[in-house]
Amino acid sequence: MTTKNRTLGEFIIENQTSFKYSSGELSKLINAIRLAAKVVNHEVNKAGLVDILGAAGETNIQGEDQQKLDVLANEKFIQTLTNREIVCGIASEEEDDFITINSNDNNHQNKYVVLIDPLDGSSNIDVNVSVGTIFSIYRRVTPVGTPVTLEDFLQPGKNQVAAGYVVYGTSTMLVYTTGDGVNGFTLNPAIGTFYLSHPNMKFPEDGKIYSVNEGNYIHFHQGVKDYIKYCQEEEGDRPYTSRYIGSLVSDFHRNMIKGGIYMYPKSSVTEEGKLRLLYECNPMAFLAEQANGLAIGGKNRILDVQPTELHQRIPFFCGSKNMVLKLQEFLEKYH
Repeated sequence: MTTKNRTLGEFIIENQTSFKYSSGELSKLINAIRLAAKVVNHEVNKAGLVDILGAAGETNIQGEDQQKLDVLANEKFIQTLTNREIVCGIASEEEDDFITINSNDNNHQNKYVVLIDPLDGSSNIDVNVSVGTIFSIYRRVTPVGTPVTLEDFLQPGKNQVAAGYVVYGTSTMLVYTTGDGVNGFTLNPAIGTFYLSHPNMKFPEDGKIYSVNEGNYIHFHQGVKDYIKYCQEEEGDRPYTSRYIGSLVSDFHRNMIKGGIYMYPKSSVTEEGKLRLLYECNPMAFLAEQANGLAIGGKNRILDVQPTELHQRIPFFCGSKNMVLKLQEFLEKYH
């Protein structure tokens, strides 16, 4: 079977030996995410035709204004995952606390928890810019047969068994890893099927793109400022190109394909950083490392960080290996 003809479902079955746990469980989980993604994709593509644009009038746990599509995407993913006989708990960026899900036998037999950012970059919806969904999957650490606890969600990223994202753009893609490389699948909207389009995705070791909100430059710490100036110098293969969409999924996806570094540092305004460790940084770091890239929070590897709270924020740098290592040199000057 050629790559172009392989569906996501067929790919999961063919590669089930690469997943160290039950392939049936993984298949159910990925299929649930695939189904919810298709529903959300349908709604995203209707933006502007129906009343789903703009703010919903509520704020989430982070104090950010929720968009109508934030609420819709959150509901669709929670509903779809809850209806499967595999998830014992869900944590969402849009929810104050985690959600406990009992199995159909009422004995809490399910083994996996899912952490999700249902619609990353949703403020871009109104201006027709790509947005995405980010997901992270862990095996529970508390005993099967009991309700999940916070401990099941506060695991370091290195414990992830799968992670990925869906990007809703000019085409809709689902990209994921189970710890054995990264593969991307593109949705054929005519028949509603994802096909393998980007096998074995990898960051180039070197890149020429840096992605950071330079409007916050004045607030960055000196090591980051120095690295940005390094990127802008006219020397060798520099200056690099500045590309920043403001949607983590879109910026990450572009940099993985073309080579680059994404940066969301802490600053004098956001001393803890802005991105969420559990919903954004850990899954993207897992993908980055599986795709020959690196992800750090400063001098530390993101996947080694022990979470302390559900909505914890952290500085985040990830991308092409040599670019991240060069940034780390600048950061270490000021530690």
